[in-house]
Amino acid sequence: MQKEGRPMEKALRINKEVQRALKEKRGVVALESTIIAHGMPYPANIETALECERIIRENNAVPATIAIMDGIIRVGLDEDEIRTLAKTEDVIKAGKRDIAHAVSERRTASTTVSATIIAAKMAGIAVFATGGIGGVHRGFDKTLDVSRDLEELAANDIVVVCAGPKAILDLPATAECLETKGVEVIGFRTDEMPAFYCRKSGVGVSQRLDDAADIAHLMRVKWSHGLAGGILVTNPLPKDVALPSGFVERIIGKALSEADRQGVSGKALTPFLLAEMKKASDGKSLEANKVLVKENARLAAKIAREYARLVHTD
Repeated sequence: MQKEGRPMEKALRINKEVQRALKEKRGVVALESTIIAHGMPYPANIETALECERIIRENNAVPATIAIMDGIIRVGLDEDEIRTLAKTEDVIKAGKRDIAHAVSERRTASTTVSATIIAAKMAGIAVFATGGIGGVHRGFDKTLDVSRDLEELAANDIVVVCAGPKAILDLPATAECLETKGVEVIGFRTDEMPAFYCRKSGVGVSQRLDDAADIAHLMRVKWSHGLAGGILVTNPLPKDVALPSGFVERIIGKALSEADRQGVSGKALTPFLLAEMKKASDGKSLEANKVLVKENARLAAKIAREYARLVHTD
């Protein structure tokens, strides 16, 4: 027997702290939950998620970790809910196409970048911090594999703060795709797009901005002039934890060959490659991942705070 469906807006629940911050026009930062359920091992997943929330509050903004819990799109999880998500088995890894399924079947799902953008937009949140975004995969000519992240970033008025596209991607092709879709790629204090674990990629950015207030000003100018769509802010890792690009490329090459041999593809590919990277780098990639997520949360909080101040004075 088919289960009775629910209108999507009835499945959205924004916690009181986030509601109050939005009503008062204070800075709010959306956070995805795939890192909790799929991206990092326990207990690094819980520790990193809670530390990101602490950093955002420390910078005078309000965190809103997003996930689907028992069929409810939750915008703003408390500590107990984060811990529950981290320990729950059979959690769906939800992109856009999986949201309706998770809601209609009352499942629990972590949200990827694309799903988090959608939920953040539904809630009225303009700034989102993540680790790295998806993009055009290597071997696109054979697989036609392009992340939904790019479509949702282009379609929604949101700023996504990240450490660049994931290093496993075809970065020049991803940059070309972003240009085609009209997405500004901002280099925060850099002229070159970072590549997740690496500070440099050899790919340029649309423009360099060195201050959170300048990014907030760009947001207001763009959207107030009817120029719809998202902005990608790329934030390089600190030098002391960034990995050498040649070292990362060698590991990725071997990991991709192993994934092909084992038939790993689709949603399973990224977790597989991250696990291979952790093993081959003696854990250095995990440490870099934890640092970059926290640094992105810090920058996102500053941007959200500055943007809220601008909007409040309009």
